[in-house]
Amino acid sequence: MFPYFCYYGNMTTATAKQSTESIAKYADMFSALGVEPRLHIMRLLLSAHPHGLVVGQIQEELDIPNSTLSHHLDKLRNEGLVQVERESTFLRYTADTEALQQLLGFLYAECCTRNKALKLNQIINYHK
Repeated sequence: MFPYFCYYGNMTTATAKQSTESIAKYADMFSALGVEPRLHIMRLLLSAHPHGLVVGQIQEELDIPNSTLSHHLDKLRNEGLVQVERESTFLRYTADTEALQQLLGFLYAECCTRNKALKLNQIINYHK
């Protein structure tokens, strides 16, 4: 939080660096969600919350080949959007709702609190 000067005369703070790091983190999360099958997977896991689904159930529901599904689930897990737990020979995936809440909070922090571009009830009441 203490300002310092670099050789170019620009002043930067630790808060600005932290903001840049969180932007990069959230950009990676949005990137993971930016592929249609992964978005389908997230919606499916959210509909099965809090118990989640085993891989076979996800595959059956979305008709995604096993190797492709594994790739998508790994990407979502690596970005912290889903959690995985082993149950004997099965892997159970659940949506990480805390991570999603942070992601949405990051996205809407400016538009709903600072400049009121959107009202929070407009976001909550959004329907297809």
